[in-house]
Amino acid sequence: MDTPSAPTRRLLLTGAAASIVASSLSLASPSFARPRRAVPAPETVALPDGIRPEGITSGPGTRFYVGSLADGRIVAGDLLTGSSSTLLAGSAGRQLRGLYWDSRTNLVWAAGNVGADGYVWAVDGTTGAVVQETLVEGAKFLNDLVAVGDSVWVTDSRFTPDRLVRVPLTSTGAPTGATPIPVALGGAWPQGNGTAISANGIRALPDGSLILNNSSAGGLWQVDPASGVATEIAVKGGPGITGGDGLVIDGSTLYNVRGSGQNEVSVLLLTRTGSTWAAAWRGARSDETLDVPSTATLAGGWLWAVNARFGVASPGTASYWITRLPAR
Repeated sequence: MDTPSAPTRRLLLTGAAASIVASSLSLASPSFARPRRAVPAPETVALPDGIRPEGITSGPGTRFYVGSLADGRIVAGDLLTGSSSTLLAGSAGRQLRGLYWDSRTNLVWAAGNVGADGYVWAVDGTTGAVVQETLVEGAKFLNDLVAVGDSVWVTDSRFTPDRLVRVPLTSTGAPTGATPIPVALGGAWPQGNGTAISANGIRALPDGSLILNNSSAGGLWQVDPASGVATEIAVKGGPGITGGDGLVIDGSTLYNVRGSGQNEVSVLLLTRTGSTWAAAWRGARSDETLDVPSTATLAGGWLWAVNARFGVASPGTASYWITRLPAR
């Protein structure tokens, strides 16, 4: 499918630090391997008009997937060539938010809803076939997700009291068809009011715990997946972690996408002492082509942020695109 043109003018704005310092933390898991840079790469990648994107994921290589809030389709393509086509056809009433490609199975996991009902889908990354459709009873706003170990973890951003949802997998990441399991968030977690977005971005830390941001209360949070107990991750330096949306983790580097009040991706260095994690501000990535970025992905040595453009006039016909940012 041909896609429309996208903005190409770029202006890199650096934060307090121009690059990420070398990490003293060694993380051996292959899931956190640093990608090699591939050039040349386009400054922006066009998406179909009116798609209303929210989630993005990538793999293998520079293949990308973007989900639609307009009709629940998934568009797949290549970030280096800029080509794209429909992987999963749209469906009336369906909205997709978070996406996550699992390298173990080549499944694209997607969270969202059909009407008032929350669902998690497993979609074949090559054929677009829906391998599993999971209804999450009582879900309010299934938002972001991550597949790790024997679970897909999903943030239910407007449920009260705040919770995650676990979709059981086999040890190799295959769907099981088992009933989803709610896990209440506790400990130091700031409980939401059921209206504002609370738990949003989610990723896995190398020690098996989860890391979340909170779009309303701000901050970063480490969560024990077995108990749901949350501990705040101290952040040193920077303007504070507020208005967070998607998260990306690469080794000891954490990227926090901020489309609410600030069109940028915050960059933080994670360190671990025993069972406790801390983060240090290392600047931000921005560009004049960013327009309410929602989520991002790493591919080809670059960071790619999808522009949700929330609040744009005529979203059903507006232009949308992905912006390339330096990862280092």
